[in-house]
Amino acid sequence: MATPMSLLLEEVSRDHSPLPPATPEELDAFEQWMGWKLDPDLRAFYLHCNGAKLFKTSTDCPYSIRPLSRIVRARVAIFGKRSDDDAHGPASMYALCDLQGGNYVLVDVARQENGSYPLIVGDPKAWPASAASAQIASSFSDFLERALRSKGRHDWLKGVA
Repeated sequence: MATPMSLLLEEVSRDHSPLPPATPEELDAFEQWMGWKLDPDLRAFYLHCNGAKLFKTSTDCPYSIRPLSRIVRARVAIFGKRSDDDAHGPASMYALCDLQGGNYVLVDVARQENGSYPLIVGDPKAWPASAASAQIASSFSDFLERALRSKGRHDWLKGVA
């Protein structure tokens, strides 16, 4: 059974490095700017903390969940601002989390499952072909729970969901 989002957020605050929360006005401005609405899990997360570093040590961070101001299309995160066109990947994929080693966790805002956006891993070495890679989580809370249980490892990210 899935852990409630409220308990996951408590764990992030207690055991990791969250940023201060975003305001409702910042969430509204983000949604207006992006042209898509945060799903309930993402809204809860960003009202709790506007980004977080999970398992941060002095030299590295296996999971760095981006603040709202750093969420960009996957193709921009991978190739830079000049590559924001369909030749460089789908417009519906956004970089939500930076993974140690250079990969990203992406949210696909073109589709929802039970009111939540699915998440995939974006591998810059295989992008944009990796846009069609296997889904790793059915929702942000599903991803967050799996990341928190991983003890900082990434091996679970291959072919899960």
